[in-house]
Amino acid sequence: MLYTSTRKIQLRFVCFIGLYMLAKSGKGTVLGFSGHNKSLYQVCSTVVFVRDEFYVSNFLKKMGLNSSMSYNFSGSVCSWKGMHCDTKKENLIGLKASSLGLSGIIPDTTIGKLAKLQSLDLSNNKITALPSDIWSLGSLKWLNLSSNQISGSLPNNVGNFGLLEVIDLSGNNFSGEIPATITSLLSLQVLNLAGNGFEWSIPRGILNCKALVSVDLSSNRLNGSLPDGFGAAFPKLKTLNLARNEIHGLDTDFAELMSLTSLNISRNLFKGSVMGVFQGQLKVIDLSMNQFQGHISKVQFNSTYNWSHLVYLDLSENQLSGEISLNLSQAQNLRHLNLAYNRFAIQKFPRIEMLLGLEYLNLSKTNLIGHIPGEISQLSILHTLDVSSNHLSGQIPSLANKSLKVLDVSHNNLSGEIPVSLLEKLPLMERSNFSYNNLTLCALGFSSETFKTAFYGSSNSCPIAANPVLFERRGNGHKGLKLALALTLSTVCLLAGLLILAFGCRRKSRKWVVKQPSYKEEQHISGPFSFQTDSTTWVADVKQATSVPVVIFEKPLLNITFADLLSATSNFDRGTLLAEGKFGPVYRGFLPGGIHVAVKVLVHGSTLTDQEAARELEYLGRIKHPNLVPLTGYCLAGDQRIAIYNYMENGNLQNLLHDLPLGVQATEDWSNDTWEEDNNGIQNVGSDGLLTTWAFRHKIALGTARALAFLHHGCSPPIIHRDVKASSVYLDLNLEPRLSDFGLAKIFGTDLEDEIARSSPGYVPPEFSQPECHASTPKSDIYCFGIVLFELITGRKPIGDDYPEEQETNLVSWVRGLVRKNQGSKAIDPKIRDTGPDYQMEEALKIGYLCTADIPSKRPSMQQIVGLLKDIEPRTSL
Repeated sequence: MLYTSTRKIQLRFVCFIGLYMLAKSGKGTVLGFSGHNKSLYQVCSTVVFVRDEFYVSNFLKKMGLNSSMSYNFSGSVCSWKGMHCDTKKENLIGLKASSLGLSGIIPDTTIGKLAKLQSLDLSNNKITALPSDIWSLGSLKWLNLSSNQISGSLPNNVGNFGLLEVIDLSGNNFSGEIPATITSLLSLQVLNLAGNGFEWSIPRGILNCKALVSVDLSSNRLNGSLPDGFGAAFPKLKTLNLARNEIHGLDTDFAELMSLTSLNISRNLFKGSVMGVFQGQLKVIDLSMNQFQGHISKVQFNSTYNWSHLVYLDLSENQLSGEISLNLSQAQNLRHLNLAYNRFAIQKFPRIEMLLGLEYLNLSKTNLIGHIPGEISQLSILHTLDVSSNHLSGQIPSLANKSLKVLDVSHNNLSGEIPVSLLEKLPLMERSNFSYNNLTLCALGFSSETFKTAFYGSSNSCPIAANPVLFERRGNGHKGLKLALALTLSTVCLLAGLLILAFGCRRKSRKWVVKQPSYKEEQHISGPFSFQTDSTTWVADVKQATSVPVVIFEKPLLNITFADLLSATSNFDRGTLLAEGKFGPVYRGFLPGGIHVAVKVLVHGSTLTDQEAARELEYLGRIKHPNLVPLTGYCLAGDQRIAIYNYMENGNLQNLLHDLPLGVQATEDWSNDTWEEDNNGIQNVGSDGLLTTWAFRHKIALGTARALAFLHHGCSPPIIHRDVKASSVYLDLNLEPRLSDFGLAKIFGTDLEDEIARSSPGYVPPEFSQPECHASTPKSDIYCFGIVLFELITGRKPIGDDYPEEQETNLVSWVRGLVRKNQGSKAIDPKIRDTGPDYQMEEALKIGYLCTADIPSKRPSMQQIVGLLKDIEPRTSL
């Protein structure tokens, strides 16, 4: 029944009077209207119901919804779309308002007052914050806030939802720790926090949630290890997804999850034997991009595992060895198989023709030799086949698979013509790659762009998609024909040369550019090779440029050598020199395949053997984090260790912050032409750009802190950077801060690493002056980070600037003195003073004050620093 406004007022009045009379007399009934008697409960529950209607309509209207969007606010709330009332039509118990374009902060005194609400679904909107009274909904069993824009930490009040069975907060911007009060959710069955920014370890309190059936914590920033007893705590758990975090663990952590049907722990730091994971009723197994080891062939002897359950298997990018010998004959339901990038022994193509349901197959870089079996065409529903980066030979089979959409056979030794039946499919395929083989392609109708991407090396009407190395292995047949062609070409070239010479004599004033030697021309150049910079001479003591390999982690079969480094850097010419840093000179170059790199030569002289140095560089290459400059590869050229990094398009913080003009490089600058130009997508971040805003400087500070926190707390063993400074912080193409040079000091060996770490003027922690201090520690990194934080807020250099106080000779002592006097605002850079609240910048100065404490034990950890910086939220978001 719909009440008028007057009727509602009357009902509320009666309810109030009735409650008063009940308190006085103890009687349970009151007189209603029109001569009808109603119980006090009936009257007051009607008032509550009217209030529910008011709260919901107020919520929807304030969040941007109106009656033109399928809502008629004049009817009963039970008739509104997405609303569900109890059987007596007295209380609203379900509210679904997903995908309605609701935006902004949910106001208080709206949905937080729906006292009997059991189910709330506000997914797929643009909600940015929750009301403070939402945590009073003690009857809530189902909460779905996924795919919104809610930020900040998840309050401990979530523990108030004692009856909660399902909570889905995925696809938001939550940060901080997962609240320990999750231990109160004893009825919880589904926990989905995927796609947020949750940090630190998974709380131990989760072990109390024994009713859990599904857990998804993927795509966060979680680290640490799983709580002890994790497997035994969840007898009903069927789905576990921890992908894309930094969690440590072993295969034994999952030993007792016997009800589990889906396990995804990809992109973490788990290790142990791959055998231990195959158990129970698992249908989906994704262990990719971890550190699992062992012979995969031993898995087949695990008699407790039923292979017929298996539907999805991804073991790619681990350290598996031995032969690919799984119980594939029993895995009749397998749809997805990925074993790429492991350390398998050299072997022939595995027999997979019995997997008639296979849709995805990736055996890239699995050391395959021999032919691609023609039986693979029997896999009629196969849509993806990747066998790239192997040693396969012979011809490509017809591949009559009708569903094939993706095919990659690049980086092999395949030969012969590509089958016509396959060529006819290529225009309909999503992606194909035949590059770096010895295949002939005599076909028309392909664009030049297709030849560049799918047939790298093609050059004429009947081109060859070839591995360049194979050109040197061609046979000596048709010598007579080749000799005749050679004589003809020689004659033509001689005549052309005479004409050019005559023309050049007539125009002596014209300057000719000297062509840099190509790869083919360089291969007979002998060493040793000596190179000079403004302050250093370094020597690559190698006899022949092509005899020294260059390792590129992501493209191991590119066959790049030191000769390519010579070509990429114009023989390490000063024109390609980006900087001369503490470790050595840095050059800019383009490697084959268009890889834009910064080439850093470590000239100090390592005490490590080549094998030890290679092992350290390989380890550094596996370390990935959004705020670290990735190590792309390396080269061991005589005594020189050469590190190859991704090129950082927007330069380093030292040059940007202190407004160095174009071409001036006081420190390690990998970008000498992009400071104040918007060129090829590179942003203006210089003196008139983003760096003049507090929000952007805060972003740089937080990103750098996250990088260091990962090195200190997310790597095993922890990595001490040893050279944190403004010139080690770079901005990539997307203006994300990235810390470089991590782990490089280790390459020189223990005899030199700490000596190198002490040689950055302005960034030397006070404990280094003590004779008892023999080594760098995480606390020395933290001290240097504090200096970088001071630079970001003040805009001043660590040393060399004139400071207002005569007795203060450096940035640290000046700022710390002001902070102690509660005068930190005097240190704020005038360029950013009006771009954000002063109190936020002063709070950041206090964090820097903690980092630069004279006594190392008084400095906070990098995890704590990240938390403190995140508590400061600049007004302008980026």
